[in-house]
Amino acid sequence: AISNASNLVKRGSASLDRIEEILAAEETITNKPNPVILKEFNKSIEFRNVSFRYKEEYVLHNINLIIEKGKTVALVGPSGGGKSTLADLIPRFYDVMEGEVLIDGINVKDCEMHSMRSLMGIVTQESLLFNDTIKNNIAFGMPDKTEEEIIQAARTANAMEFIEQTVDGFETNIGERGSKLSGGQRQRISIARAVLKNPDILILDEATSSLDTSSERQVQDALENLM
Repeated sequence: AISNASNLVKRGSASLDRIEEILAAEETITNKPNPVILKEFNKSIEFRNVSFRYKEEYVLHNINLIIEKGKTVALVGPSGGGKSTLADLIPRFYDVMEGEVLIDGINVKDCEMHSMRSLMGIVTQESLLFNDTIKNNIAFGMPDKTEEEIIQAARTANAMEFIEQTVDGFETNIGERGSKLSGGQRQRISIARAVLKNPDILILDEATSSLDTSSERQVQDALENLM
């Protein structure tokens, strides 16, 4: 028992070193002093002479693009073309190397990040789900939402059919990263979360690329309902 305990302590110590390295990592993207609080989105998102690189080579070079409120814009191109990178610059997951990203004419670097990101809903190819109930995953970050609103969001996202087939309905635990659900079901839970938030800006990053035809049609219907 003592030798086993010693082994566990050494393994735990190695893990702790790696965890502390992450916790102590310096945050490179932070709020400026006295940032602008964004309360609503009124006009447009603009990329003005935007260039970005991860290392040496530029992924994006001198991009100029205006997306007006109420419009849907699709970015089409090969893998590695910079589509996800362009989308990630809007919520400021990365900062541009050159140029500006503007929301209603205000540089995102000058915006208070929480208020800016609260205007956005993001549905990615890899669904961000937690080891919790369906209800809590849909309402994640929105504790003030009522059960009726959560049910309506699930209905809009075409998720009610499979939720009602589960043993405990909305109280069903979906496992780590939604492991108890299929790919299409996980995506519809993510879309239900976006529906519930009803964001001014909706960012979809290949939200249906890993789904079969039937699931993709259901997810696309859900997205059209949301918009």
